[in-house]
Amino acid sequence: MQTMNLLQKLSITELKEKYRSLEVTPEYIIEEILKRTEQYQDYHIWITPPTKEAIQPYLEHLKDMDPQQAPLWGIPFAIKDNIDLQGVPTTAGCPMFAYTPSDHATVVQRLVDAGAIPIGKTNLDQFATGLVGTRSPYGETKNALNPDLISGGSSSGSAVAVACGLASFALGTDTAGSGRVPAALNRLVGYKSSLGAWPVKGVVPACASLDCVSVFTHELSDAMLIDEVVRGFEASDPWSKQVTRHRDALPEKIYILEKPLTFYGPFADQYKAAWAATIERIQQFNIPIEYIDGSYLSEAAAILYDGPWVAERWADLGEFVTANKAAVFPVTETVLESATKSGYDAASVFNAIHRLQALKQRAHQQLQNAVLIMPTAGGTWTREEVRKDPIDTNSLMGLYTNHCNLLDLCAIALPGEDIEQNLPFGITLFSSSINEHLISGLANALVYGKYPEKQRKTVLLAVCGLHMRGFELESQMLEHGAVFVRQTKSAPVYRMIKLPSDPPKPGLIRSNNKQGTAIELELWKMPIEKVGHFMTNIPAPLGIGKVLLEDESEVLGFICEANALEIGEDISYTGGWRYLK
Repeated sequence: MQTMNLLQKLSITELKEKYRSLEVTPEYIIEEILKRTEQYQDYHIWITPPTKEAIQPYLEHLKDMDPQQAPLWGIPFAIKDNIDLQGVPTTAGCPMFAYTPSDHATVVQRLVDAGAIPIGKTNLDQFATGLVGTRSPYGETKNALNPDLISGGSSSGSAVAVACGLASFALGTDTAGSGRVPAALNRLVGYKSSLGAWPVKGVVPACASLDCVSVFTHELSDAMLIDEVVRGFEASDPWSKQVTRHRDALPEKIYILEKPLTFYGPFADQYKAAWAATIERIQQFNIPIEYIDGSYLSEAAAILYDGPWVAERWADLGEFVTANKAAVFPVTETVLESATKSGYDAASVFNAIHRLQALKQRAHQQLQNAVLIMPTAGGTWTREEVRKDPIDTNSLMGLYTNHCNLLDLCAIALPGEDIEQNLPFGITLFSSSINEHLISGLANALVYGKYPEKQRKTVLLAVCGLHMRGFELESQMLEHGAVFVRQTKSAPVYRMIKLPSDPPKPGLIRSNNKQGTAIELELWKMPIEKVGHFMTNIPAPLGIGKVLLEDESEVLGFICEANALEIGEDISYTGGWRYLK
């Protein structure tokens, strides 16, 4: 029991360590999860709750796997019930919609192949339409920290399952913030990659062109590990892309929205104060901060629910809703049917697409080497307040989230300092789809105080003799951190002299009358701080100066004093040191 108290959060890192030391087994962890599930029955976390019988085949599967080779061996995870788990009904929060898939969703399959254990299907705002966690016929999912407050949606059950220690991580989906708002309200990390980076095959669409699978964890490092396992192109998924997340780096600039921001709900003042404290903390980083006009983000967000884009939801679900009105949650029906009553025509859809493309271009240009930081949510509500005003309260929850997928941004929602006891506050880091490494790098600095290794400034260095690949002095290049870039030639204005040194070396002399030969060179990239020490190894009459290349560009490179013509042999005719007989 003492071990399980230490493992209350079931973090992946802790579990893997306990498995390695044989302190616990996956079977023991599952038994503990089943006990904990009983304690949270009235939280309405599950649609298909964990059972020993359903989980047992996955425990058996572990016996055929090498724990050292399976990065998620024995790690329990929960699945939002609009994501397919083989042999288990997918309801999307609507019993009459349910079907039983014969295959896992691609993301689930990749996790199972890595040794993870799916334990159950979680509650959600019906058809993933909502940000409050109260729009389900399976009950309102209670906040893990304060049951009177909303849990956030639509991935409500997934977030609360992790926050209550019932799973190490949980899959959600994110169209307008459903993978981020529940993270903020339950003191979790919520990670949403760029569109297409995680396959969506086997996911019930909300807005197919915007949908992402997301993940909830306690630790940022856990979310990044899940990303490594799940990320990758899936040929059978028409929305899949090959998106590479590069090595973590810090942004050149941080953007923050111009004041004042809007805060709402019964804790609006506390949220405002928490955001002010967050800005003070961000200002301690040695990264330039710029305040920007965020009105174009709001304009993009309006296209989702106040524009023709809402018709995409109707395109996927309209036929079912029309035929099964009694099965659809009333407020969900209202939202979905708004697409049929808005008066939008085909031309308005294309007008929205064209306007959105301009806004997307603006966002990606602005965030080229930068990260935008915003509150994940501007407040929260009691569940009772949402029942009284289900539309407006839900709309406000998306104030700082709805723009993200429309603009093809990536995002990490991070827990901040609690506003007060059991009332968390969270922020979200955004950047363009090619800058996932910037949000993860800055997130690591914010959460762990870990700063990614700065990108080393380098210079191109042209070499023409013994420092080239395969020759005696190549080792000096490698010792100074140099990396081979490419083979090229000098402009045809040089003479190459064989110097009478031991061993013989070539010297490159620029011709005074601009008549000469194009000499074969190698370009290497060397850290700028290493160049000075490297030059101390170069004997006279050699040195480092500007070398003109065949494309008329200039780089640093080996040159030779003109008096070498008197002591050396002109070997320009060879065209390069490699061709000397």
